[in-house]
Amino acid sequence: MPDLRPEESDVSLTNSHCPEPASAPSALPTFTHYLEQHDLPALDLRHLVKVFGNTVAVGDLSLSIPHGSFYGVVGPNGAGKTTTLLMATGMLTPDRGTSIVDGIDIWAQPQAAKKKLGVMPDGLRLFDRLPGAALIAYMGMIRGLTKDVAQERAHQLMNALGLAEAGKKLVVDYSQGMTKKVALACSLVHAPRVLVLDEPFEAIDPISAAGIEEILQAFVTGGGTVVLSSHVMATVQKLCSHVAIIDHGRVLAAGTTQEVGAGSDLDTRFRELVGGVTHAEGLEWLQH
Repeated sequence: MPDLRPEESDVSLTNSHCPEPASAPSALPTFTHYLEQHDLPALDLRHLVKVFGNTVAVGDLSLSIPHGSFYGVVGPNGAGKTTTLLMATGMLTPDRGTSIVDGIDIWAQPQAAKKKLGVMPDGLRLFDRLPGAALIAYMGMIRGLTKDVAQERAHQLMNALGLAEAGKKLVVDYSQGMTKKVALACSLVHAPRVLVLDEPFEAIDPISAAGIEEILQAFVTGGGTVVLSSHVMATVQKLCSHVAIIDHGRVLAAGTTQEVGAGSDLDTRFRELVGGVTHAEGLEWLQH
């Protein structure tokens, strides 16, 4: 299995919507050490707002995600999960509010903040005219790895994620599940400090899911932080130390999984908070 312990020497792409910092702060390593010593959040979302037309997708959402946590973000379809994670990682400009990554404002200092992030957005288009290993290595080199290190890690990740047999097959010819796994590898190759995954287990078979879970648990054990969104409450309850339930762009409950569950399983608590359970009335014609 590849060494997924977070690094400090990565270089990442800058979001085109954000102003470039005048210069990188020279005391960044010392400042980062200070943050770790004082246990500030790995990811701190502050009063995020996003409106599309007349629809408030995210309304004044704040959430503090501690270092070393496995944090689940759950909610019904249209709750604002994906929009929130896109703003949190600098991929979508908020109408108001900001995101602080390991103490660095992602909109004020995007390069410094993004080098700490690994991101797998749902439905992201990849450079799919490359073989999987070449794509992973390419993403590693973009983030500052040497060619040799990037290729070695790409090989290790392909093996760990069960993609070795894909050989030189182009990513465009991958199945949906294989594409999801190579996207995960691209987010991991530079060993970020904070990993943000939108629906990482969607379209993944149970055997592959178990392997991914092992990799993510090792990442957290090694000092990283994982934030994932999911519709599957059983997965979140099994994996996550913390969870936030959101609906209509607002946080309904957040804390440790045990605290949010409040004595119930997470699925029951989710239905209590979100409500809206529908009943199959008027479909008697389906009965035989």
